[in-house]
Parts: sequence; structure tokens; C-alpha cells
Amino acid sequence: MDPGTTAIGTWSGGRFMHFGEPLTGERFEALLRPGEGIDTVITADAYGAGEADLALGRALRGLDRESYCLIGAIGHDFYTGERAGAKGFPRFTDPGLRGAGDYANYIRMASERSLERLNVEHFDLLLLHNPDRTGYSSPAVWEGMEAVRAAGLTRLLGVAPGPANGFTLDLIDCLERFAAQIDWAMIILNPLEPWPGELVLDAVAANDVSLIARVVDYGGMFHDDVHPGHEFAAYDHRRFRPDGWVEAGAAKLELMRPYAERHGVSMLQLACLWDLAQEPVRCVAPTLIQEAGEDARAIEEKRAELAVLDAQIRLDGEELAAIRAIGANFATMALKGANPEHEGAALPDRWSLDAGLTAVAERWGIDPERELTKQVALAANHN
Repeated sequence: MDPGTTAIGTWSGGRFMHFGEPLTGERFEALLRPGEGIDTVITADAYGAGEADLALGRALRGLDRESYCLIGAIGHDFYTGERAGAKGFPRFTDPGLRGAGDYANYIRMASERSLERLNVEHFDLLLLHNPDRTGYSSPAVWEGMEAVRAAGLTRLLGVAPGPANGFTLDLIDCLERFAAQIDWAMIILNPLEPWPGELVLDAVAANDVSLIARVVDYGGMFHDDVHPGHEFAAYDHRRFRPDGWVEAGAAKLELMRPYAERHGVSMLQLACLWDLAQEPVRCVAPTLIQEAGEDARAIEEKRAELAVLDAQIRLDGEELAAIRAIGANFATMALKGANPEHEGAALPDRWSLDAGLTAVAERWGIDPERELTKQVALAANHN
């Protein structure tokens, strides 16, 4: 089965990525279990150092393997690498761990181990998770990914940049280099964060790649239960966002609300429809969050809302443009990946532009100095 219109990732539910209250046991597994309108599930082996795979495996127990689409992701080496605090485990392409000649062996091992934890024989789609510069550009990496497909461990291959926003030129370059291997990609995109994800859309479509959009909920705001004054726990992943993001987002949501009311949809469904209207987005995977407090919406209600999304509803061109104008966030954040602002040695998630990536920018009409650098504060952005 190919990825469906809606998907749930194991980062939802707050257990492996710290969003809201963590779900445990049967409640968490029920959230992840395919069915009742959602047939695509996404996991990454690094979440909980394999624990997310095990939880999803329990959720899949007893289901017909042909009844759901399973997406996996490998890339962070928690087998031999040492965790660097909040930065997580190193990428398997870290030269301190192995050379290019061992990439294929690692990819095969990590894929097999993830499948063992899930207690299934194959993925429908396997993603290269949060690659570094080597992951985007190394033929040895993508030969290793292709070897996994040839072995029958997956039918489709893809790339999932992250974890933060950016990697614009790197993703385009990767698709141009390895278009024969790559079927899908995953990016951050939603009506309150059209930039920088929108910069890759034409190149993705030109290379006949389909997109999964994540963070469709914009840190939970499109679930309509994060309001000005919202208290985030000390461990909540959203605390990395800049001061004032909730207040600015809430004001913009109110300007978008008439479009949701016009079509009889919720705010989350509006965000999903806006994403799906962007060529070539084929699948949306918002984060499902159980916020704290007695007045918070139940996460099960949010799942049900996603499950009944009517993808046949079409926003017209004027509506799409108006919503994008309301949510415009151009140049409001520092981006990861290749960036003209970066100086010095390459980091695992940020590096300088080189001649090849500069040529990529020129081919696709992207001005790195203007379009890939932070220039304005969030609340002041009115572009």
C-alpha cells in the first residue's frame, strides 16, 4: 500500500517526542493502530532507541499486513554511537563511526532490526532519517538504500530532512542526484509555516517525487486548544520556538477561521487541505498532542478529526493565496542544512554552501542570501 492521505507518526502522543502529556500503554497503542479512517503509520528507529518500533509493533499485532501502509526511518546510530544530550545520536555516516564502505551494511542491519521490533517482514516505504551532508550527497548511502529495496525489505525509498526546518538546497540536490532511487520525501509545511518548505515544491514535482507534510498542526495550534498564555511543561519540545509564537499564531488563526467555516471544516482540517493543495503533497502527518489540563481536548478526538478529513474538498486559488498571505513567515527563523550564514567546519545539521549547492540555487531561482537567512522577527513578519 502506498502512503494514504493521512498518517500518524510515533512522534505523536508525547511518549518519544515531548509534546504535551505522554500517553502510555493501550491508550498510546490505540492512537497508533491503523484503522478507523487512517491506514498509514510512520515510525523511526531512533525514537526511544527502538522503543517506538516496539510500541507500534504491538499496535499492529493481529492486523492484516495488506490493510495498512508502514513507513520506517533509519539514520541515527544508537547501536554504536553515543547520545549527545538533546542533540540525540549521531548519524550513521559520522566519520568517527564508519567509512563509506560500511554504509550499506549499516543500512541493512538497521532496517532488519527495525522490522524485527515491528514484527513484520517489510516496510512499504523506508526513509533516510535526518541525514547529514553525506547522507544527502553520497552515492554509497543511496546504493545501500537501493540494496535494501532489492532485498525485499521495502518497496519504496525516501528521504526525511530534519529535525528542524531548512535543508532546502540539500533536499533538491539529493533528488537531482538520486531521483532513480527516491519515491517520497518528507518536509515541514503548514499554513503558518509556508516558508521554507514551499521553496522545494517545484523541484520535488519535477523529479516525480511525492511529499509527506509534517508539523501540519504548527506545534498544536491548528488543534485549536493552544491559546495565548498556554503553559508548556519544562520538557515540552515546543519551548524551542521563539517568544510570542503562540500569540502571533493565534491572531493569524482567527483570520483564517472564516475559510474553515466556509467549507465546514475544523482548523486542523483546513491546514491539511491547504497542504494537500500544494503540488506534490500527497500525505499529511500532523502531530497529535494531548495537552495538559482539564479543558484540553482528548487526543482521541483529534485523531478522529484527522480520520474524517474529506480530501475531496478543494480550496480555490484565491483561498490558497489568502491563507498563505495570512500565515506568511518569510525569513523568520534560522534554517538548518546548507546556509550562507554558516561559517567554519560542517556540523551534523548545518554547513556552508559549496559550489554545487550554489548551482542548485541558481537552477531553481533561489537566492540563498535573501531566501535562506533569518531577517525578521516572527511577530513583525507581514510579507
